[in-house]
Amino acid sequence: MKAFPVMEYFYSIQGEGVYTGQSAFFIRLGGCDVGCVWCDVKDSWDADKHPLKSIDFLLEEALRYPSRILILTGGEPAMYDLTVITMAFKYQGFQVHIETSGAYELKGHFDWVTFSPKKFKAPIASAAAQANELKIVVFNKSDIAWAEEHQKMVPITCKLYLQPEWDKRAVTEKLIFDYVLQNP
Repeated sequence: MKAFPVMEYFYSIQGEGVYTGQSAFFIRLGGCDVGCVWCDVKDSWDADKHPLKSIDFLLEEALRYPSRILILTGGEPAMYDLTVITMAFKYQGFQVHIETSGAYELKGHFDWVTFSPKKFKAPIASAAAQANELKIVVFNKSDIAWAEEHQKMVPITCKLYLQPEWDKRAVTEKLIFDYVLQNP
């Protein structure tokens, strides 16, 4: 595929995980069948709502900025074969990152995989095995057990993150804080 449904693309700063504070070019692909109730970009779910953008166009936009980190997000970017776009960006010197629920096999060449499994669609083992970072969004106490369960799926070198669901931040931050203090 030489073009993808793109909800938005922008240059910003990564706000989560290992690369927090790093500037990056983000491409938010349209299309997602995971259906998280707390999703903050539900407009991304229907791929048909978003215009197709060519790889050449997206690369040209990204090259306008100094950072050489590309973050593919969504929606669920792993719904697509990303081999051609990842190779094009890598050829231009970009590190290619993806944030995925792990519900699909990863097709592409990635320097960093943020694996963020969701209860709404089970992740597959091959996606978990490629994770550099496990990010669990904590919506309630049961998500802590969910995180522990999925920690067993990822490589031992994988970085682990509990991310508060921002609308319930007052409650979820305390859950995470207490858990980390008891489980260093």
